[in-house]
Amino acid sequence: MSAARKFIATIDMISNNTSIIVVGGGIGGLTCALAFAQKGARVCVLEQALAFTEVGAGIQITPNAGRVLAALGLDLAAIGIASDAVVPVDGLTGQAVTRFDLTGQTPRYRFVHRAKLIDMLVTACIARGIVLQNDCRVVSASPTGVVDYVENDEPSQKNADLVVFADGVKSIGRVLVAGTSEPFFTGQVAWRATVSGDMSPEAQIAMGPGKHIVVYPLGQDQLNIVAVQEREDWAAEGWSHADDPKNLQDAFSDFSNDFRDLLAKVEAPNLWGLFRHEVATRWSRGAMVLLGDAAHPTLPFLAQGANLAIEDAYVLAKSYAEQLNQQGACKRYQQLRHDRVVRAIAAANANAKNYHLSGIKRRAALTGLKVMGAVAPNAFINRLSWLYDHDVTR
Repeated sequence: MSAARKFIATIDMISNNTSIIVVGGGIGGLTCALAFAQKGARVCVLEQALAFTEVGAGIQITPNAGRVLAALGLDLAAIGIASDAVVPVDGLTGQAVTRFDLTGQTPRYRFVHRAKLIDMLVTACIARGIVLQNDCRVVSASPTGVVDYVENDEPSQKNADLVVFADGVKSIGRVLVAGTSEPFFTGQVAWRATVSGDMSPEAQIAMGPGKHIVVYPLGQDQLNIVAVQEREDWAAEGWSHADDPKNLQDAFSDFSNDFRDLLAKVEAPNLWGLFRHEVATRWSRGAMVLLGDAAHPTLPFLAQGANLAIEDAYVLAKSYAEQLNQQGACKRYQQLRHDRVVRAIAAANANAKNYHLSGIKRRAALTGLKVMGAVAPNAFINRLSWLYDHDVTR
């Protein structure tokens, strides 16, 4: 091996004396743990819940994140359904507007049950020797890498070379790294539920004035539903709660019979107020760094929240392995990720508006989608090539 190749091999790995603490055991946090372990670091994950699990049911893993999971040795084909298409639907009539083919994507666009993905990530972490600790609520951390947390109601402390906060939109790490920031209500709420049923391996987006429904299969006679409605206010006491299914059904009472029948099956929906922060201007401070929603929350209208966090995880570990110092690594990580996540968030925000058009604008948009599907069937995928074709592992 040449001297140059030896140098490249050396800087692409992290010393096994390097310790990493990941705060948050969701999809982004566990992926981050795997990415650092693959680079040679010693990793511990602190999760405040009593078990590693996820709220909600389904998740769409797009090719850009699929490449990362494959690079980490995970086989999504074992737990997910390959999607054939995205199908925009007129929610009021129930008629498909057009169909955008996804079968040419490599790796395939997949529908995955969140619980199955978490189980796969946890199993991989255990196999890598990653320490997983539950019932650990982090209360503070310092730029020197000291983490204070409560475990089983007992105060505890750990220190690490790097502390990664993958603790979501209500991140304590964001406060410590970037300062206080008040989330703002987006004027939209989302119900999430699963029901029994079968459908083609595709994602249907049923659009109506001020609202839309996304439905796709999860296998084993199970469908995933996300229904979004515009709303002026939101109860201050919480961001999510169990809701009466009748509220969901009433909100979409003007949709077609097929969608009303689907929502009639819902027994226990969860309701979220869609809040978000602006993208953090600062992603790291000393030995603390932000990942995923802690740095850049996004709305669920491009199916990229978890996918961007998965990308973050790989880029952070890769940057840490390739840079000669920690400060340079964290700076490089933010430089590589910032513009991309800003673009994805803007695209998600645009979808939120386009899905909810009314009147003349709605009719014109549906006509435009129909014409695009007939005249330029690849236009949808081509417009998103910047997103789906991106490969952070290369």
